Parts: sequence; C-alpha cells; structure tokens
Amino acid sequence: MKELTDLTTREASSLLQRGVISSMELTKASLEIIERLEPSIHAFITLTTELALKQARAADLRLKQARQDKSIPLPPLLGIPIVVKDVLCLKGIRCTAGSRILDNFTAPYTASAVQQLLDAGVVILGKTNTDEFAMGSSTENSGFGATKNPWDINRVPGGSSGGSAAAVCARYASLGLGSDTGGSIRQPASFCGLTGLKVTYGRISRYGLIAYGSSLDTVGALARNADDLFLAFKGMAGYDPMDATSSAEPLGDLNLNEQIDIKGLRIGIPKEYFIAGVQAEVNQAVRAAITLLESQGAVVNEVSLPHTAEALPVYYLIAPAEASANLARFDGVRFGLRATQTSMIEMYKQTRGHGFGSEVKRRIMLGTYALSAGYYDAYYGQAQKVRTLIKRDFDAAFQAVDVIAAPVAPSTAFLFGEHTNDPLAMYLEDVFTLPANLAGIPGLAFPTGFDQNNLPIGMQLMGAPYSEGLLLKTCHAYQQMTEHHLKKPALSTLLSTR
Repeated sequence: MKELTDLTTREASSLLQRGVISSMELTKASLEIIERLEPSIHAFITLTTELALKQARAADLRLKQARQDKSIPLPPLLGIPIVVKDVLCLKGIRCTAGSRILDNFTAPYTASAVQQLLDAGVVILGKTNTDEFAMGSSTENSGFGATKNPWDINRVPGGSSGGSAAAVCARYASLGLGSDTGGSIRQPASFCGLTGLKVTYGRISRYGLIAYGSSLDTVGALARNADDLFLAFKGMAGYDPMDATSSAEPLGDLNLNEQIDIKGLRIGIPKEYFIAGVQAEVNQAVRAAITLLESQGAVVNEVSLPHTAEALPVYYLIAPAEASANLARFDGVRFGLRATQTSMIEMYKQTRGHGFGSEVKRRIMLGTYALSAGYYDAYYGQAQKVRTLIKRDFDAAFQAVDVIAAPVAPSTAFLFGEHTNDPLAMYLEDVFTLPANLAGIPGLAFPTGFDQNNLPIGMQLMGAPYSEGLLLKTCHAYQQMTEHHLKKPALSTLLSTR
C-alpha cells in the first residue's frame, strides 16, 4: 500500500470506509510530515493539532457505527484531513487573512463552505498562509512570512492561495480550500502541479469568507486530481440563505470513477491568450494537451475574446474599489489590532498604518481614488461597462464551443523577489485568469507538463456558467491518459534546508 500521505482523497476514503485504516492514523501521518517539512515550507499560519485529533476520533466513531449499521450514510470525505486558507472563518480559531491587523482575531462563527465539509466529517489540520487579504500572486505579501514552493523552495508557490497549494503539494493533505478573486486558486495550482477549481460566481457560499472583491470572490479547492476535486466541490456547492449571491442551480449527476468519453467536445482556443511573452515551454505544453484531447475525439477551433486586453485594467479598478469598501471595517474599533492613541482619528491612522501591508495600502488607495467624487464615472463606472463587454465575449464564444483552453499563467513559478519591486509585472501574472472572474464563469487548472527546471506547467479550461461538471469531466479524461498529476517533488531534499 502507498504511504498514507500519498493516498488520494478517493483512495483514503475507500480504505477508511472498509476499516483498513483509521482517520486517526491518517491524521497522525499528516501531522508527522507537517512537523518534518513545515520549517522549510511555511504553509501554515495556524496549525490546529488538538482540533484535528479530536475530529479524527469523532470520524472514526462515525465510521465504526456505519460499518455496524449499513443504514448510516458514509460521506466520502468522512475522516479525510484537509487544510483551509486563512480567509475562511472557523469558529474558535484565529483567522488572520494573512494580515497583522487581524493577528489577534478569533472567528466567532464558521464559513458555510467549511461547515458543510465539517458536517461531512473532514479533519481540519490548520489555516494556511495567504497573501494579505488575498491580494497577491505569490504569497510574498503575507504578514506572516512567505510560503515556499515544494518543487523549488527558492520559488513562489503562487498566490494568494499559496499556503493551501504548498500544503497539498507537500502531501500534508489531499485537499486544500482556497479562494479565487482573480486567479488565486488556479495560478497556485499551476505553479505547484495541482488541480484547482474556481467555481461559477455564487456556486459556493461566500458566507464566512473575509471579503476582498465582493463581486469577484469565489470559494474553491485544490487537489491532486479532478476526481478528488469533484468530491470537495460536491461537498461545498449549493444554495446558502446566508449569502445573498448564492445560487440554487442544481449540481447535476456526475461520476468521475467511470471512463469518460469526450468525443465531440468542442474546445475553443482563444487567440488572445497565445501571445508573445508567454514562456515557450508553457505554450508547447498547453498545445500538446489540446492535441491529445483532440486525438480522443474533441473538436478544436479558434475563438476570439476581443476585450481580453482590457481585462487587466478593468480588474485593477473594480477589485481595489471593492477592497477599499470592504476593508474600511478594519478600523481598530470592533476587532483586530487597535493602536493606543488619544484621538479617534489618530487611532484610525495608526491602526491601519501599522496593521496593513504595502500591497493592501496600495490597493485601498487605488480603489478609494476610483470611487471618489469626480472620478467614479470615469473609472469605476467605465470599468463596469467594459466588464459587461468581457462577459459578452465569453457568452458569444460559448455559443460555438463547450470549453475554452488556455495557459494558466505566462510562466512557471518565478523566483522570490523577482516581481517584488514591480507591481505591474506581478499583476501580469494573472492576465490569463482574471477574465473568468470578471465574467463570473468557472475555470479549472491542471498540470500538463514540466519545464527544463522541473517546474510544473498548468493549463486552464473555462466553461459557461455552472459547467463545473463538464470541466472536471474533461480534466479527468485527460488525467486518465497522462501522468503529470501523479508526479511529486522530492520532499526528502527539503529536510536538508531546515
């Protein structure tokens, strides 16, 4: 049998339900590898060891009762250890959003998506590192230090869900929860050789997610393959009355254990995504993956998304504007850091000045300016109009094709500090992912090869609203024919870097 930490979610679930292994054994194996590797990787902000062991004991009791009484349901995630990005609230546990302004904040309630998984019996190992308030593409912006990429600790794991991506990549857990506002699940998945899903806006509840851009934020997951990702998606998706933007669209029935036939699937290749400046190996690997799908009966055609070039400036007007409004609540009055000053205005200034990092301050100022009197119509209002044009581009494309295939990022994982002093270069890392957030459509990233430095290369599939099942089905078919998703970094080498 495989090492316990190498088991996929589906494999571990089967062994748990048959009584071959226990959740306690699985959880202790995860905690052991965390203890060995975490000094090198720094995927966590808060490790919840006692809670995990308590949840594992409860899961084993449920598993035992279900084996004795066949009428008791056995959720597939029962007893499975997972990690949770530290922007999702978990009652009684510190929730920082990667910011020092929330260093001492304890969540008073649990996010709906997390609660659904807890009801299914998952074991939560801890809260993972993130760019501050999910603002970043490298996890270098965290107030608690950077997370390292297990494939090469001199490189970033991507962001902002870099902690969850690194944790799943390093075999801490087989599933990691994240959030995606402009690519924050898909880009780390690409950089760490994982499969990551950004859902349709409203598909998974945002209740309990610390908001960045309220019209862009989505909750999702990272895993090692499409099958495991499907289990997480199915466990979290659904209508939530606590979220006014939550969708009641039915999930549909999909079983990824079966052999998938993609004959006749119409794949669109957007000419605006295969442009100069993309790393040659990325371009080649993505095109090779498309060719392989075509060999299995998929039909490939070029499509055009003419407003793609406008997506980056539109995003960096809308997202900072919404962040400016959302982060106004962090003022030192109700929760989190509070500077001790004689006047209220000075307390506000000192609290926000010391509590927020430089990137968060930059985006707040950009957003406040875009929303200010005299500039609202010219900037934020105009950006929303162009956003509508971007959505219409996708709507038109999906009249002709079923899915759109493209690179996740222009390059593989970059070195720490490479973009630190150049915000525009950092923002360009999301140039291929953020259009899906603006349009509210789902996107799925998965590995399609490696570059000359043995760094993973990711491809993304985008689909019409609520087509997550089709994206997962297509990815699963690809992963049945390839082994890119089975490869893992040489974790033993990380021990020497402690």
